[in-house]
Amino acid sequence: MKSTLLVTTLLIGTLSLPAMSQSSKPIWPQNAIPNALPGVTLTEKVVTTDVERISNVTVPTLTAYLPAKDKATGAAVMICPGGGYAILASSHEGSDMARWFAEQGVAAFVLKYRLPNPAIMTNQHEVPLMDAMQGIRLIRRDAATYGIDPNRIGVMGFSAGGHLASTLSTQWNHPEPATARVAGNESVQSTSAQPNFAILMYPVITFGEKAHAGSRNNLLGTLKDDATKIAYYSNELQVTAQTPPTFLVHSMDDKAVPVENSVNYYLACLKNGVQAEMHLYPKGGHGYAMRTTDKGSVANWPDACKGWLKSIGALK
Repeated sequence: MKSTLLVTTLLIGTLSLPAMSQSSKPIWPQNAIPNALPGVTLTEKVVTTDVERISNVTVPTLTAYLPAKDKATGAAVMICPGGGYAILASSHEGSDMARWFAEQGVAAFVLKYRLPNPAIMTNQHEVPLMDAMQGIRLIRRDAATYGIDPNRIGVMGFSAGGHLASTLSTQWNHPEPATARVAGNESVQSTSAQPNFAILMYPVITFGEKAHAGSRNNLLGTLKDDATKIAYYSNELQVTAQTPPTFLVHSMDDKAVPVENSVNYYLACLKNGVQAEMHLYPKGGHGYAMRTTDKGSVANWPDACKGWLKSIGALK
């Protein structure tokens, strides 16, 4: 039975902040969102407690946080919040990080990607990657408008968002998902979806041993026990020499996503000659982003990240 057509109103506007400008836009043409079941949608839900959580995303968007012109480095990053492919932790793993990047002179774009749900989409395992590929393509296509270098566009992901970011980093040119050919999207399709660098924060990497079962089950759905799909979305198995330079952060006491996820991805980068830098911290747990008060040395990760960004030419 088709759901009542209820779509949360999308605010598209500009918020003036001392160091940045902000604007949001849908990433797909209206009424042409790939894999969406026609006439079926859900009411988007936003819950705010200590952090903001979004669910039931049917209209994926990209929100830009642009630095002041006198600070701009020409680099950009697309941010994928985490949430186990069930919700999006859209504030501390999204907008808060975007503002931090803009203060450093890096244009930041928060991707509100669709969450796997067979009630509103076909081939649910393809959908987050479709949205991430489209996001990078749009940023690169419109690079001149944003004042950024199309060859310095990275991706950042937290937890399950780190799985999405690492899937994009390793599978941006794979046949699955199929390139979405939708009306009104022709100018984007010829643009590369390959990120130039990646920042992976306590990422879900594997769907095999040491997997975060919730992320795997939510993404794969009825295919959660399919050995081929498990291998396909185990990104430590998908690293090649074309994988972009990568910065990894993980805590050794992470009880949600075992630290081996980052370690094995780093080893795969090492094996394939991919530039990678990994920071492991004894304490920190999971899901902290920049909320590191009383979590020990993990509070140093933003400074380490800035140093790495300078080393690859993303910061002045």
